[in-house]
Amino acid sequence: MENIELILIKISGDDRPGVTSALTEILARHEAEILDIGQADIHHSLSLGILFRTSPQRSGDIMKDLLFKCYELHVKIKFEPVAIDDYEKWVSMQGKNRWIITILGRRLTAHHIALVTEEIARQELNIDSIQRLTGRVPLGENEQPRSKSCVEFSVRGNPRDVHAMRSHFLQVSQEAEFDISLQEDNVFRRCRRLICFDMDSTLIETEVIDELAMRAGVGDEVKAITEAAMRGEIDFCESFKRRVALLEGLDESVMREIAENLPITEGVERMMNVLKRTGYKTAILSGGFTYFGNYLKQRFGFDYVYANDLEIVDGKLTGRYLGDIVDGKRKAELLRIIAQVENINIAQTIAVGDGANDLPMLSTAGLGIAFHAKPKVKQTARQSISTIGLDGVLYFLGFKDSFIGSPDQE
Repeated sequence: MENIELILIKISGDDRPGVTSALTEILARHEAEILDIGQADIHHSLSLGILFRTSPQRSGDIMKDLLFKCYELHVKIKFEPVAIDDYEKWVSMQGKNRWIITILGRRLTAHHIALVTEEIARQELNIDSIQRLTGRVPLGENEQPRSKSCVEFSVRGNPRDVHAMRSHFLQVSQEAEFDISLQEDNVFRRCRRLICFDMDSTLIETEVIDELAMRAGVGDEVKAITEAAMRGEIDFCESFKRRVALLEGLDESVMREIAENLPITEGVERMMNVLKRTGYKTAILSGGFTYFGNYLKQRFGFDYVYANDLEIVDGKLTGRYLGDIVDGKRKAELLRIIAQVENINIAQTIAVGDGANDLPMLSTAGLGIAFHAKPKVKQTARQSISTIGLDGVLYFLGFKDSFIGSPDQE
C-alpha cells in the first residue's frame, strides 16, 4: 500500500462540453484508477470531483498534464492527497443505511432547507448528495398558485432516533408549511409497482355523498356525519348506513350530472400519465360509490375500482346499498388482494388517502401517504403531502421534472 497515492482533484468553473472527457482521458493515458467520481452543474457552474489511485512515479506527470489541460479549458483545479486510512474509513461507510429525504412545497426557502439539514446533523447522518427534482424556477414563478419546488437529499448512516426524527420533521413541516418525506433507500423503494388511491377528497376535491345529499335536500345533515366519520369519531360503517338512508328517493340522473362535473384534484392527470407510462398498476379503493369510481377509471385509465354500490329501483335511490361496505379494513384487504393478483410484493405498494378510514391501507402499504389529510391521519401516516397537488406523489417516488415533464403540461 506504500506504493500508491490517492489524489482527489476538484474542478470548478464555467461548464462546457468536453471537460470531463478531456480530464478522464489524461487519467486513462497514465493508467490511473478512478475510485470515485461526482459532478454537478448549478446554473452553468461546474463542480467536478474525481478521486483516483496511481503510483508515486506517475502522480507528478498526471498532475502536470491535468493542470495544463484545465488552463486550456479555462477551469480551476485543486489537488488534495487522501490518506489511505481515511479512504478505508469512507469505504466502511458503505455498509450503513441510506435514507432519502424529500422536501417539497409551493416555494422552498433557505429556512426550509436549514430546518432539514439541522436535523440531519443532529441525527449524525452524512449527506451524500442533494438534487433538485423540480425544474428551474423562473423569477416571479413562485408567485404563481400552482408553482412547485422539490429537493431530494440522499443521506447515509444510522439515525440516533428515527422516530424522533420523523416527529421533528412532522412538527417543522406543519409550522413552516412545507412537506417532508423520510424513506429508507432500499430495493423496494426503487421498484414500486402498485399505487392505490382513496377517491373522495383525494382524487376529487369533494365528498360525493355530500354532493348527492345536497341534491336530496339533506346536505347539512349528511356533511356533519361525513366529517365526524373522517375524523374517526363515528364508526365508518355505521355512518355510511345513516348517510345512504338519507338519500332515499333521489333520481338516478343526478349521479351522471355530478360525475360530469367532479372537481378533479390538482395534479391527477399529470400523475396518471406518468404512472401509466412507467408501468405502475393503479387502483381506486373508496368508501364512496362505484358509479363515480368507474367514471374516473374511464377518464384517467385506472386498472381497478372497488367502492360501494347504491341500490336503484325504477330510477330512484332506495336508501340502501348492495354488497359489503368498503370500509378501512376492506381497503387494506383489497390492497393485499390486488398485490397478490399482480404478483407484487406488499413492500412495493403505495397507498394514498386523506381520512381515518384510509389508515389501515396506509399502514399496510410499503409507502403510505396522507394527502391533505385530517390531523389524526397526518400524525399516524409516515409520509404526507399538504402543500401541493397529487402529482407531489411522483417526487416521493424520485421522479424528476426533466423526465415527467413540466406541471404546465397537465
